Amino acid sequence: MYEDRYLEEYELGEKRSTIGRTITETDIVVHAGHTGDFFPHHMDEEFSKGEAFGQRIAHGTMTFAIGIGLTATAINSKAFTYGYERLRFPTPVFIGDTIHTEIEITRMSDDPKRPKFGQVVESCWVKNQKDETVLFCEHILLVQKQGNE
Repeated sequence: MYEDRYLEEYELGEKRSTIGRTITETDIVVHAGHTGDFFPHHMDEEFSKGEAFGQRIAHGTMTFAIGIGLTATAINSKAFTYGYERLRFPTPVFIGDTIHTEIEITRMSDDPKRPKFGQVVESCWVKNQKDETVLFCEHILLVQKQGNE
């Protein structure tokens, strides 16, 4: 889906939510293979039984990739990702958890280096089926201003 929007078309406080996605053991194994992160907290069920959470936990990087990936529902040719800030994992994700992402536009400003663009900050809360926040971050978008084609 295409949804071209200029900076002036965004609104502070605007909110949206994504669909859910259940995390599987296969997700964890594939992510470990992609990243090389085979730490026992993710891969070894017996080891994890004796650890703080009593079971394997999903990689934070996988939670980020899936949670933020869920937000990619529209292509906006007037915007692109500048980066992410304040990334935190306050609650672990376990096999069988279903996560979704809630997004709110919390800041907007001119971009200090690019006069034809502004910055839109989307605060992102990835939540599990218990409505617990498992990831928080700020997604910074560079968005073209109107009249700068």
